[in-house]
Amino acid sequence: MIIYASAGAGHDGASRELAHRLRERGLLADCVDLADIFPWGLGRLLRGTYHGMLSRLPWIYGLLFSIGGNFSRAAPITRTLLRPVWPRVLRALPPNTRAVVSTYPVVSQIVGPLRREGRLAVPVITYLTDFAVNPIWVSPGIDVHCAAHVTTRAEARALGAGEVRVAGRMVSAAFRPGDEQDRRRAREKLGLPLDARLALLVAGSWGVGAVARTAAEIAATGVAVPVVVCGRNAALYRRLRRRGTGYVFGWVDDMPALLRAADVLVENAGGLTALEAMACGLPVATYRPIPGHGRANAATMARAGVATWVRRRVDLGPTLLRLADRTSGERQRNAGLALFGTDPAGVVADIAWGLTASTGAHRLAGEAGPHQLAGEAGPAGRAPVGAVPVDDPVLLEGAPFLEPPVRIDAVEVRTGLAAATPRRTLTRWVGLRAGMARLWTGVGQPRRDGGTRPVNRPDRRG
Repeated sequence: MIIYASAGAGHDGASRELAHRLRERGLLADCVDLADIFPWGLGRLLRGTYHGMLSRLPWIYGLLFSIGGNFSRAAPITRTLLRPVWPRVLRALPPNTRAVVSTYPVVSQIVGPLRREGRLAVPVITYLTDFAVNPIWVSPGIDVHCAAHVTTRAEARALGAGEVRVAGRMVSAAFRPGDEQDRRRAREKLGLPLDARLALLVAGSWGVGAVARTAAEIAATGVAVPVVVCGRNAALYRRLRRRGTGYVFGWVDDMPALLRAADVLVENAGGLTALEAMACGLPVATYRPIPGHGRANAATMARAGVATWVRRRVDLGPTLLRLADRTSGERQRNAGLALFGTDPAGVVADIAWGLTASTGAHRLAGEAGPHQLAGEAGPAGRAPVGAVPVDDPVLLEGAPFLEPPVRIDAVEVRTGLAAATPRRTLTRWVGLRAGMARLWTGVGQPRRDGGTRPVNRPDRRG
Protein backbone atom coordinates (compact mmCIF):
# COMPACT_ATOMS: atom_id res chain seq x y z
CA MET A 1 0.00 0.00 0.00
CA ILE A 2 1.36 3.38 -1.06
CA ILE A 3 -0.04 6.41 0.75
CA TYR A 4 0.58 9.76 -0.91
CA ALA A 5 -0.92 13.25 -0.91
CA SER A 6 -2.32 15.05 -3.93
CA ALA A 7 -0.35 18.25 -3.28
CA GLY A 8 0.70 18.97 -6.84
CA ALA A 9 1.72 16.18 -9.21
CA GLY A 10 5.07 15.14 -7.76
CA HIS A 11 4.00 12.91 -4.88
CA ASP A 12 1.15 11.14 -6.67
CA GLY A 13 3.25 10.83 -9.85
CA ALA A 14 6.01 9.07 -7.93
CA SER A 15 3.41 6.87 -6.23
CA ARG A 16 1.83 5.78 -9.50
CA GLU A 17 5.20 4.92 -11.03
CA LEU A 18 6.22 2.98 -7.91
CA ALA A 19 2.93 1.05 -7.97
CA HIS A 20 3.41 0.24 -11.65
CA ARG A 21 6.91 -1.13 -11.06
CA LEU A 22 5.85 -3.16 -8.04
CA ARG A 23 3.11 -4.79 -10.11
CA GLU A 24 5.72 -5.71 -12.69
CA ARG A 25 7.59 -7.46 -9.88
CA GLY A 26 4.60 -9.61 -9.01
CA LEU A 27 3.10 -7.63 -6.14
CA LEU A 28 -0.36 -6.16 -5.77
CA ALA A 29 0.12 -2.43 -5.32
CA ASP A 30 -2.57 0.10 -4.47
CA CYS A 31 -2.33 3.84 -3.88
CA VAL A 32 -4.47 5.87 -1.52
CA ASP A 33 -4.64 9.64 -1.23
CA LEU A 34 -4.26 10.99 2.30
CA ALA A 35 -6.97 13.52 1.45
CA ASP A 36 -9.42 10.63 1.11
CA ILE A 37 -8.43 9.27 4.52
CA PHE A 38 -8.95 12.47 6.47
CA PRO A 39 -12.55 12.80 7.74
CA TRP A 40 -15.12 15.54 6.98
CA GLY A 41 -13.37 16.73 3.83
CA LEU A 42 -10.48 18.00 5.93
CA GLY A 43 -7.92 16.66 3.47
CA ARG A 44 -9.33 18.69 0.60
CA LEU A 45 -9.51 21.75 2.86
CA LEU A 46 -5.84 21.41 3.76
CA ARG A 47 -4.90 20.89 0.12
CA GLY A 48 -6.80 24.03 -0.85
CA THR A 49 -5.08 25.98 1.90
CA TYR A 50 -1.66 24.78 0.75
CA HIS A 51 -2.50 25.70 -2.84
CA GLY A 52 -3.70 29.11 -1.73
CA MET A 53 -0.50 29.78 0.21
CA LEU A 54 1.76 28.86 -2.70
CA SER A 55 -0.30 30.83 -5.21
CA ARG A 56 -1.15 33.97 -3.23
CA LEU A 57 1.01 34.19 -0.11
CA PRO A 58 4.14 32.11 -0.65
CA TRP A 59 5.99 33.96 2.12
CA ILE A 60 3.59 32.47 4.67
CA TYR A 61 4.39 29.00 3.38
CA GLY A 62 8.10 29.84 3.59
CA LEU A 63 7.64 30.97 7.19
CA LEU A 64 5.80 27.78 8.16
CA PHE A 65 8.45 25.69 6.42
CA SER A 66 11.17 27.50 8.35
CA ILE A 67 9.33 26.97 11.64
CA GLY A 68 9.00 23.26 10.87
CA GLY A 69 12.72 23.09 10.13
CA ASN A 70 13.92 25.00 13.18
CA PHE A 71 11.37 24.30 15.91
CA SER A 72 12.39 21.02 17.54
CA ARG A 73 8.85 20.20 18.68
CA ALA A 74 7.26 20.63 15.24
CA ALA A 75 7.40 16.93 14.33
CA PRO A 76 6.15 15.63 17.73
CA ILE A 77 3.28 18.12 17.69
CA THR A 78 2.40 17.04 14.16
CA ARG A 79 2.32 13.38 15.24
CA THR A 80 0.03 14.22 18.17
CA LEU A 81 -2.38 16.16 15.96
CA LEU A 82 -2.51 13.28 13.47
CA ARG A 83 -3.22 10.57 16.05
CA PRO A 84 -7.03 10.62 15.50
CA VAL A 85 -6.38 9.60 11.87
CA TRP A 86 -4.70 6.31 12.89
CA PRO A 87 -7.85 4.14 12.80
CA ARG A 88 -8.80 5.40 9.35
CA VAL A 89 -5.33 4.61 8.02
CA LEU A 90 -5.47 1.09 9.44
CA ARG A 91 -8.89 0.51 7.89
CA ALA A 92 -7.49 1.52 4.48
CA LEU A 93 -4.94 -1.31 4.59
CA PRO A 94 -6.09 -4.69 3.22
CA PRO A 95 -5.44 -7.75 5.42
CA ASN A 96 -2.82 -9.09 2.98
CA THR A 97 -0.65 -5.95 3.14
CA ARG A 98 3.05 -6.84 3.14
CA ALA A 99 4.53 -3.33 3.29
CA VAL A 100 3.39 0.30 3.56
CA VAL A 101 5.12 3.08 1.63
CA SER A 102 4.86 6.79 2.44
CA THR A 103 5.61 9.31 -0.31
CA TYR A 104 4.62 12.39 1.71
CA PRO A 105 6.09 13.73 4.98
CA VAL A 106 2.78 13.99 6.84
CA VAL A 107 2.03 10.37 5.96
CA SER A 108 5.33 9.34 7.53
CA GLN A 109 4.27 11.07 10.74
CA ILE A 110 1.23 8.74 10.82
CA VAL A 111 2.58 5.36 9.75
CA GLY A 112 5.87 5.68 11.64
CA PRO A 113 4.21 5.93 15.08
CA LEU A 114 1.77 3.16 14.13
CA ARG A 115 4.74 0.94 13.38
CA ARG A 116 6.63 1.93 16.52
CA GLU A 117 3.66 1.20 18.79
CA GLY A 118 2.99 -2.20 17.22
CA ARG A 119 -0.25 -1.25 15.50
CA LEU A 120 1.38 -2.03 12.13
CA ALA A 121 2.98 -5.48 11.92
CA VAL A 122 4.51 -4.93 8.46
CA PRO A 123 7.53 -2.82 7.49
CA VAL A 124 7.09 0.84 6.65
CA ILE A 125 9.20 2.58 4.01
CA THR A 126 9.47 6.31 3.37
CA TYR A 127 10.27 7.23 -0.22
CA LEU A 128 11.81 10.71 0.01
CA THR A 129 10.41 12.46 -3.06
CA ASP A 130 12.34 15.66 -2.27
CA PHE A 131 16.09 16.04 -2.55
CA ALA A 132 16.12 18.20 0.58
CA VAL A 133 14.93 16.59 3.81
CA ASN A 134 12.67 18.63 6.07
CA PRO A 135 12.46 17.35 9.68
CA ILE A 136 8.79 16.48 9.10
CA TRP A 137 9.99 13.80 6.65
CA VAL A 138 11.74 11.94 9.49
CA SER A 139 9.56 9.94 11.86
CA PRO A 140 10.45 7.34 14.49
CA GLY A 141 9.21 3.90 13.53
CA ILE A 142 10.10 4.03 9.83
CA ASP A 143 12.03 0.90 8.84
CA VAL A 144 13.80 2.24 5.74
CA HIS A 145 14.12 5.63 4.05
CA CYS A 146 14.81 5.66 0.29
CA ALA A 147 16.91 8.66 -0.72
CA ALA A 148 17.87 9.97 -4.16
CA HIS A 149 21.52 10.71 -3.45
CA VAL A 150 24.16 10.53 -0.75
CA THR A 151 23.57 14.24 -0.13
CA THR A 152 19.92 13.54 0.66
CA ARG A 153 20.93 10.61 2.83
CA ALA A 154 23.32 12.79 4.83
CA GLU A 155 20.54 15.29 5.54
CA ALA A 156 18.15 12.54 6.63
CA ARG A 157 20.73 10.97 8.91
CA ALA A 158 21.56 14.35 10.45
CA LEU A 159 17.89 14.74 11.34
CA GLY A 160 17.76 11.39 13.13
CA ALA A 161 16.57 8.99 10.42
CA GLY A 162 17.54 5.37 11.02
CA GLU A 163 18.29 3.24 7.98
CA VAL A 164 18.60 5.37 4.83
CA ARG A 165 19.38 3.70 1.52
CA VAL A 166 20.50 5.56 -1.58
CA ALA A 167 17.96 4.19 -4.01
CA GLY A 168 18.15 6.59 -6.96
CA ARG A 169 15.01 7.88 -8.67
CA MET A 170 12.31 6.59 -10.97
CA VAL A 171 10.18 8.13 -13.68
CA SER A 172 8.15 6.64 -16.50
CA ALA A 173 10.13 4.74 -19.11
CA ALA A 174 8.90 7.26 -21.70
CA PHE A 175 11.43 9.75 -20.31
CA ARG A 176 14.72 8.78 -21.94
CA PRO A 177 17.50 10.59 -23.80
CA GLY A 178 16.91 11.33 -27.45
CA ASP A 179 19.13 12.16 -30.40
CA GLU A 180 19.11 15.10 -32.80
CA GLN A 181 16.40 13.52 -34.94
CA ASP A 182 14.17 13.04 -31.90
CA ARG A 183 14.61 16.70 -31.01
CA ARG A 184 13.77 17.85 -34.51
CA ARG A 185 10.67 15.66 -34.71
CA ALA A 186 9.50 16.90 -31.30
CA ARG A 187 9.89 20.53 -32.34
CA GLU A 188 8.00 19.97 -35.57
CA LYS A 189 5.20 18.23 -33.69
CA LEU A 190 4.89 21.00 -31.10
CA GLY A 191 5.28 23.90 -33.52
CA LEU A 192 8.55 25.11 -32.03
CA PRO A 193 11.42 26.73 -33.99
CA LEU A 194 13.89 24.20 -35.31
CA ASP A 195 17.10 26.19 -34.93
CA ALA A 196 16.53 28.34 -31.83
CA ARG A 197 17.98 27.59 -28.39
CA LEU A 198 14.95 26.73 -26.22
CA ALA A 199 14.71 27.08 -22.44
CA LEU A 200 11.76 25.10 -21.11
CA LEU A 201 10.26 26.82 -18.05
CA VAL A 202 8.11 24.75 -15.70
CA ALA A 203 6.49 25.48 -12.34
CA GLY A 204 4.69 22.28 -11.37
CA SER A 205 1.12 21.25 -12.14
CA TRP A 206 -0.19 24.33 -10.29
CA GLY A 207 2.01 26.83 -12.14
CA VAL A 208 3.14 28.64 -8.98
CA GLY A 209 5.99 31.06 -8.45
CA ALA A 210 7.40 34.01 -10.39
CA VAL A 211 6.75 32.33 -13.74
CA ALA A 212 5.87 35.38 -15.83
CA ARG A 213 8.83 37.33 -14.48
CA THR A 214 11.19 34.44 -15.14
CA ALA A 215 9.94 34.03 -18.71
CA ALA A 216 10.56 37.71 -19.38
CA GLU A 217 14.04 37.52 -17.90
CA ILE A 218 14.93 34.46 -19.99
CA ALA A 219 13.81 36.29 -23.13
CA ALA A 220 15.78 39.39 -22.10
CA THR A 221 19.04 37.43 -21.96
CA GLY A 222 18.89 36.90 -25.72
CA VAL A 223 20.47 33.51 -25.11
CA ALA A 224 17.34 31.33 -25.32
CA VAL A 225 13.67 31.48 -26.26
CA PRO A 226 11.38 30.69 -23.29
CA VAL A 227 8.90 27.84 -23.67
CA VAL A 228 6.53 28.04 -20.70
CA VAL A 229 4.34 25.26 -19.29
CA CYS A 230 1.58 26.69 -17.09
CA GLY A 231 0.12 23.38 -15.93
CA ARG A 232 -3.45 23.86 -14.74
CA ASN A 233 -3.00 27.56 -13.98
CA ALA A 234 -5.41 28.96 -16.57
CA ALA A 235 -4.95 32.55 -15.39
CA LEU A 236 -1.19 32.33 -15.87
CA TYR A 237 -1.69 30.81 -19.31
CA ARG A 238 -3.95 33.68 -20.41
CA ARG A 239 -1.62 36.32 -18.99
CA LEU A 240 1.44 34.94 -20.77
CA ARG A 241 -0.44 34.52 -24.02
CA ARG A 242 -1.47 38.19 -23.89
CA ARG A 243 2.13 39.25 -23.30
CA GLY A 244 3.42 37.16 -26.19
CA THR A 245 6.60 36.11 -24.41
CA GLY A 246 8.03 33.03 -26.09
CA TYR A 247 5.85 29.94 -26.51
CA VAL A 248 3.17 29.14 -23.96
CA PHE A 249 1.50 25.80 -23.18
CA GLY A 250 -1.18 24.92 -20.66
CA TRP A 251 -1.43 21.33 -19.49
CA VAL A 252 0.91 19.14 -21.57
CA ASP A 253 0.13 15.47 -22.08
CA ASP A 254 3.30 14.63 -24.02
CA MET A 255 5.99 15.91 -21.68
CA PRO A 256 8.66 13.49 -23.00
CA ALA A 257 8.44 15.14 -26.43
CA LEU A 258 8.57 18.64 -24.95
CA LEU A 259 11.63 17.77 -22.86
CA ARG A 260 13.39 16.29 -25.88
CA ALA A 261 12.62 19.48 -27.83
CA ALA A 262 14.33 21.74 -25.27
CA ASP A 263 17.99 22.58 -24.71
CA VAL A 264 17.76 23.34 -20.98
CA LEU A 265 15.11 23.17 -18.26
CA VAL A 266 14.43 26.07 -15.88
CA GLU A 267 12.41 25.12 -12.79
CA ASN A 268 11.59 26.48 -9.34
CA ALA A 269 10.73 23.61 -6.98
CA GLY A 270 12.91 20.53 -7.60
CA GLY A 271 9.84 18.46 -8.40
CA LEU A 272 8.90 15.62 -10.70
CA THR A 273 9.52 17.50 -13.96
CA ALA A 274 13.10 18.19 -12.92
CA LEU A 275 13.62 14.44 -12.49
CA GLU A 276 11.97 13.72 -15.83
CA ALA A 277 14.34 16.21 -17.46
CA MET A 278 17.35 14.52 -15.85
CA ALA A 279 16.14 11.14 -17.15
CA CYS A 280 16.00 12.68 -20.64
CA GLY A 281 19.56 13.98 -20.33
CA LEU A 282 18.34 17.58 -20.21
CA PRO A 283 20.39 19.91 -17.96
CA VAL A 284 18.44 21.58 -15.15
CA ALA A 285 18.73 25.12 -13.80
CA THR A 286 16.83 26.30 -10.73
CA TYR A 287 15.90 29.99 -10.83
CA ARG A 288 13.73 32.02 -8.48
CA PRO A 289 12.75 28.93 -6.47
CA ILE A 290 9.57 29.11 -4.47
CA PRO A 291 9.96 29.57 -0.70
CA GLY A 292 10.22 26.54 1.54
CA HIS A 293 10.93 23.25 -0.16
CA GLY A 294 11.75 24.97 -3.47
CA ARG A 295 14.79 26.77 -2.07
CA ALA A 296 15.79 23.84 0.10
CA ASN A 297 15.70 21.51 -2.93
CA ALA A 298 17.66 24.04 -4.98
CA ALA A 299 20.48 24.01 -2.43
CA THR A 300 20.58 20.21 -2.09
CA MET A 301 20.40 19.52 -5.84
CA ALA A 302 23.20 22.00 -6.47
CA ARG A 303 25.28 20.34 -3.75
CA ALA A 304 24.62 16.94 -5.37
CA GLY A 305 25.71 18.27 -8.77
CA VAL A 306 22.48 17.38 -10.57
CA ALA A 307 21.24 20.97 -11.05
CA THR A 308 22.58 24.53 -11.10
CA TRP A 309 21.04 27.11 -8.78
CA VAL A 310 21.08 30.50 -10.50
CA ARG A 311 21.03 32.96 -7.60
CA ARG A 312 21.43 36.23 -9.51
CA ARG A 313 19.69 37.55 -12.59
CA VAL A 314 23.02 38.56 -14.14
CA ASP A 315 24.08 34.89 -14.08
CA LEU A 316 20.97 33.60 -15.86
CA GLY A 317 22.15 34.10 -19.45
CA PRO A 318 25.68 32.67 -18.98
CA THR A 319 24.27 29.67 -17.10
CA LEU A 320 21.74 28.88 -19.82
CA LEU A 321 24.45 29.18 -22.43
CA ARG A 322 26.79 26.89 -20.52
CA LEU A 323 24.20 24.21 -19.74
CA ALA A 324 22.79 24.14 -23.26
CA ASP A 325 26.25 23.45 -24.64
CA ARG A 326 26.69 19.72 -25.02
CA THR A 327 30.30 19.76 -23.87
CA SER A 328 30.26 22.10 -20.87
CA GLY A 329 26.96 20.73 -19.54
CA GLU A 330 27.97 17.08 -19.87
CA ARG A 331 29.06 16.56 -16.26
CA GLN A 332 25.75 17.75 -14.85
CA ARG A 333 23.77 15.71 -17.38
CA ASN A 334 25.71 12.58 -16.43
CA ALA A 335 25.11 13.23 -12.73
CA GLY A 336 21.39 13.50 -13.39
CA LEU A 337 21.26 10.38 -15.54
CA ALA A 338 23.15 8.43 -12.86
CA LEU A 339 20.20 8.85 -10.48
CA PHE A 340 18.31 6.31 -12.56
CA GLY A 341 20.98 3.62 -12.41
CA THR A 342 19.11 1.83 -9.62
CA ASP A 343 15.41 1.22 -9.05
CA PRO A 344 13.77 2.21 -5.74
CA ALA A 345 11.00 -0.30 -6.48
CA GLY A 346 13.59 -3.03 -5.92
CA VAL A 347 14.08 -1.89 -2.33
CA VAL A 348 10.35 -1.93 -1.61
CA ALA A 349 9.76 -5.25 -3.41
CA ASP A 350 12.60 -7.01 -1.62
CA ILE A 351 11.34 -5.84 1.77
CA ALA A 352 7.79 -6.91 0.92
CA TRP A 353 8.97 -10.34 -0.25
CA GLY A 354 11.20 -10.68 2.80
CA LEU A 355 14.36 -10.94 0.69
CA THR A 356 16.04 -7.95 2.33
CA ALA A 357 15.95 -7.12 6.01
CA SER A 358 16.28 -3.67 7.49
CA THR A 359 18.52 -2.97 10.43
CA GLY A 360 15.83 -4.46 12.66
CA ALA A 361 15.04 -1.40 14.77
CA HIS A 362 11.51 -2.71 15.32
CA ARG A 363 12.22 -6.43 15.41
CA LEU A 364 10.98 -8.35 18.41
CA ALA A 365 13.34 -10.76 20.10
CA GLY A 366 13.18 -14.21 18.56
CA GLU A 367 11.36 -13.10 15.39
CA ALA A 368 12.70 -13.87 11.95
CA GLY A 369 11.96 -10.27 10.95
CA PRO A 370 8.94 -8.03 10.64
CA HIS A 371 8.67 -8.46 6.88
CA GLN A 372 9.03 -12.25 6.65
CA LEU A 373 5.62 -13.89 6.91
CA ALA A 374 5.51 -17.51 7.99
CA GLY A 375 5.14 -20.00 5.16
CA GLU A 376 5.58 -17.37 2.45
CA ALA A 377 8.49 -16.68 0.17
CA GLY A 378 9.40 -14.36 -2.62
CA PRO A 379 9.48 -15.28 -6.30
CA ALA A 380 11.50 -18.40 -6.98
CA GLY A 381 15.05 -17.96 -8.11
CA ARG A 382 15.01 -14.24 -7.55
CA ALA A 383 18.18 -12.64 -6.20
CA PRO A 384 17.94 -9.63 -3.96
CA VAL A 385 18.08 -6.35 -5.83
CA GLY A 386 17.73 -2.75 -4.85
CA ALA A 387 19.75 0.10 -3.53
CA VAL A 388 23.11 0.30 -1.89
CA PRO A 389 22.85 0.26 1.93
CA VAL A 390 25.28 3.13 2.25
CA ASP A 391 25.99 2.51 5.93
CA ASP A 392 28.66 0.21 4.54
CA PRO A 393 31.56 2.32 3.19
CA VAL A 394 32.84 -0.58 1.10
CA LEU A 395 29.54 -0.84 -0.74
CA LEU A 396 29.46 2.93 -1.04
CA GLU A 397 32.78 2.94 -2.86
CA GLY A 398 31.43 0.32 -5.27
CA ALA A 399 28.39 2.35 -6.26
CA PRO A 400 29.28 3.88 -9.64
CA PHE A 401 26.94 6.87 -9.50
CA LEU A 402 27.55 8.01 -5.94
CA GLU A 403 29.76 10.86 -4.90
CA PRO A 404 31.91 10.57 -1.76
CA PRO A 405 29.90 10.65 1.46
CA VAL A 406 28.61 14.07 2.41
CA ARG A 407 28.87 14.93 6.10
CA ILE A 408 26.09 17.21 7.26
CA ASP A 409 25.03 17.70 10.84
CA ALA A 410 21.56 18.61 12.08
CA VAL A 411 22.54 22.21 12.75
CA GLU A 412 23.64 22.65 9.15
CA VAL A 413 20.39 21.14 7.87
CA ARG A 414 18.28 23.39 10.04
CA THR A 415 20.35 26.43 9.07
CA GLY A 416 19.94 25.57 5.41
CA LEU A 417 16.19 25.31 5.84
CA ALA A 418 16.10 28.65 7.59
CA ALA A 419 18.12 30.22 4.80
CA ALA A 420 15.63 28.79 2.31
CA THR A 421 13.01 31.31 3.40
CA PRO A 422 12.90 35.05 2.66
CA ARG A 423 14.93 37.09 5.14
CA ARG A 424 12.19 39.64 5.46
CA THR A 425 9.53 37.06 6.26
CA LEU A 426 9.19 37.92 9.93
CA THR A 427 8.77 41.61 9.19
CA ARG A 428 5.70 40.76 7.12
CA TRP A 429 4.05 38.88 9.96
CA VAL A 430 1.99 41.97 10.77
CA GLY A 431 0.09 41.47 7.51
CA LEU A 432 -0.87 37.90 8.32
CA ARG A 433 -4.49 38.57 9.28
CA ALA A 434 -5.24 40.48 6.11
CA GLY A 435 -3.31 37.89 4.12
CA MET A 436 -5.32 35.01 5.55
CA ALA A 437 -8.49 36.67 4.32
CA ARG A 438 -7.05 36.57 0.84
CA LEU A 439 -5.83 33.03 1.35
CA TRP A 440 -9.23 31.59 2.15
CA THR A 441 -10.51 32.76 -1.23
CA GLY A 442 -8.33 30.00 -2.69
CA VAL A 443 -9.60 27.25 -0.38
CA GLY A 444 -11.93 24.70 -1.87
CA GLN A 445 -10.27 24.50 -5.26
CA PRO A 446 -11.64 21.61 -7.32
CA ARG A 447 -9.50 18.55 -7.04
CA ARG A 448 -7.14 17.81 -9.90
CA ASP A 449 -8.16 14.57 -11.54
CA GLY A 450 -5.66 11.87 -12.27
CA GLY A 451 -4.66 10.67 -8.79
CA THR A 452 -4.89 6.95 -8.17
CA ARG A 453 -7.67 5.66 -5.95
CA PRO A 454 -7.54 2.87 -3.40
CA VAL A 455 -8.76 -0.40 -4.83
CA ASN A 456 -9.32 -2.20 -1.54
CA ARG A 457 -11.24 -0.47 1.24
CA PRO A 458 -11.96 -3.24 3.74
CA ASP A 459 -14.35 -3.02 6.65
CA ARG A 460 -13.09 -2.29 10.14
CA ARG A 461 -10.69 -4.95 11.33
CA GLY A 462 -10.81 -6.42 14.83
